Amino acid sequence: MPNHITTASIAALLMSSTAIPALAQDQAGNTIEEIVVTAQKREESLQDTPISIAAFSARDLENKGISGLTDLRAQVPNLQLTPFPNNAATTQIFMRGVGLADDQITQDGGVAVYMDGVYVARSQGLAMEVADLDRIEVLRGPQGTLYGRNATGGAINFITRRPDLGDFGFKGQVTLGNYDNRRFKAAINVPIGQTIAARLSYVNQQQDGFIRNPGTGIKRWGDKDRQAMRADLLWQPSDRFSLRYSYDRTEIGDTPTYVAFSPLFPILLDRPKAGSPLVRDVVPNDITAEGHSLTAQWQASDALTVRSITGYRTLDNFQNQDYLTGAIGPNPLQKNSSRARQDQWSEELQLIGDALDGGLQYVAGFYYFTESGDNFSNSYSPPTLTRSFTTATIDNRSYALFGQATFTPAALDRRLHLTVGLRQSWDKREATLFRQTQINGGPITTIPGVGDGSRTFKDFSPSVIIAFDAAEEVNLYAKAVKGYKSGGYNVRASSLARFDEGFGPETLWSYEAGIKSQWLDNRLRFNVAGFVSKYSDIQVNVQSDPTNIRLTDVLNAGRATVKGVEMDLTLAPVRDLRLSVNYGYLLARYQEIVDATGTNIAGNYRFTNAPKHTLAFDLSYDLPRTPIGQLSANLNYTAQSDKYTNATITSGQYIIGDYGLLNARLTLADIPGVKGVRASLWGRNLTDQNYYVMQFNVGRPGALFGEPRTYGIDLSVEF
Repeated sequence: MPNHITTASIAALLMSSTAIPALAQDQAGNTIEEIVVTAQKREESLQDTPISIAAFSARDLENKGISGLTDLRAQVPNLQLTPFPNNAATTQIFMRGVGLADDQITQDGGVAVYMDGVYVARSQGLAMEVADLDRIEVLRGPQGTLYGRNATGGAINFITRRPDLGDFGFKGQVTLGNYDNRRFKAAINVPIGQTIAARLSYVNQQQDGFIRNPGTGIKRWGDKDRQAMRADLLWQPSDRFSLRYSYDRTEIGDTPTYVAFSPLFPILLDRPKAGSPLVRDVVPNDITAEGHSLTAQWQASDALTVRSITGYRTLDNFQNQDYLTGAIGPNPLQKNSSRARQDQWSEELQLIGDALDGGLQYVAGFYYFTESGDNFSNSYSPPTLTRSFTTATIDNRSYALFGQATFTPAALDRRLHLTVGLRQSWDKREATLFRQTQINGGPITTIPGVGDGSRTFKDFSPSVIIAFDAAEEVNLYAKAVKGYKSGGYNVRASSLARFDEGFGPETLWSYEAGIKSQWLDNRLRFNVAGFVSKYSDIQVNVQSDPTNIRLTDVLNAGRATVKGVEMDLTLAPVRDLRLSVNYGYLLARYQEIVDATGTNIAGNYRFTNAPKHTLAFDLSYDLPRTPIGQLSANLNYTAQSDKYTNATITSGQYIIGDYGLLNARLTLADIPGVKGVRASLWGRNLTDQNYYVMQFNVGRPGALFGEPRTYGIDLSVEF
């Protein structure tokens, strides 16, 4: 455990404690604002929700520079977001140690991502910009009895800004920064009569990578070239009915991230300025993700709301990567390219209601999801002069019935809340696999046979929650929840027969207890949750051929226990000052992993992307007003301890060492004579910390570097 993270946590808490006496001296100051979330399908206070949640308001998103999924990196304790080596726009998401370290279209992740209630199935392109975010909610732990798609690790909800009836509005922002960072964002709200409003938004970002490519093809590794657009149309003919159609499109043309030949931990390679001049013909990646959604809401009565969420999304993902050219010779160890295409339909019907004079609140729903897709990959290994071609297809369908009811009896002054949730899932997964090889430029040879698998799964997942209002602002809860992730297929299987077998589902039982509290006239908020998760039938990659790292078999061979704590503290010691400390502790251990021979090899495995300690510290202060306007400052520091990035230690221990990042922002608003104009100076990684975000085995150790120090200015106008 790194000492500096522990020290930082204790220091932050001591700072909070020493500031508490000042609260009584500033009774006229502001209290902590209420956070409203929709994690349980209805608007309610974060403090009344028996879930471990990290919520980011529109102001939080601006202060922290968050405009998409990858910007959440290090901002949420026990959440890890890691770029995939083939393509940094493909994001590995781990929550409480649960996730997926692969990018195969035949496998599902352990953390569900939603865009305005529509499940986004594939990890490719998840580094997308979201053009008009209103807030983000991160739910930790298994989800299923309230959500269309089941998840074992948690859920991340992106909620965009809804069109406003009757109000014309515009917001624009221009960002200029080092590494030729240029970002433009705009949104316009247009009312059309009394019952219709449209909202259009657009964002474009261009930024140079920080490592040059002296070889052929791209000029730099890690260039950002992204644009996103969104159109929203709202029709609300009455207070009881609304219909909202949304279209979003993201285009990503980033260049591949530089992969460095790196020594194993604890040695840390210095961030290079340039790669190898021997690199040849690397081209930008090309990703397009777009979606349509239609949300209808009808308030059938004062006690019942009916909601329908229909979604259609498509993905076209081309990626390529050069691995370690020049590291041990003039050729790369491996060079890959692939194209994946996917489309999905989903329908979710929800009934949200109250009964028994408010003593019973319930959510019931039906969910349908279908997707199809294909992936063609071309992988060349110069050391063996072998080129492998793989074509895989998927055709998946899922159905679910889910519901949750909370009963608040009249006894105990309605302070006791009993919740029961149920989910029944049915999944059908079909996949095919076709393989070809080419050796030393010779003829392309087809591997005999075609992989063709079809499997069905079903699961019943309950949840039980007991909550008690110990005081007006102190809520206690305990819960037991089952999570489930469907089985699937593995395109890297050691044989077509192993591909056809596929693998089964994995399950997780989470036992959690927590307290949500506010003290000192709502100037101190303290929430903490502790959990123990029992993880069974874990889908584990087991290397079947020691001479070929690309061949692995996925077995339901694992059993593990994950323990942890999540703490969130917010303090308003004096007027216009906000301090928050968020801390996560995680202890994840495998008890059993059984290989094909029946041997327990758990000692060779480690949980990846599961650092024991994560910390996020944030300080915001509105300075006294000046003649030039209102100045506000924000300082935030995030840190994490060591973590494994490769599941097995048989080929060495792949570990990213502990590191911390310091970010700051200074904003000038309410400028006399220029209403609605704001200017912000910002900097990220101000200490220019040198660190990895990923290290992995590609025949030799390869690493991806985190961004160096960046800084710039935001100019925005809103009216």
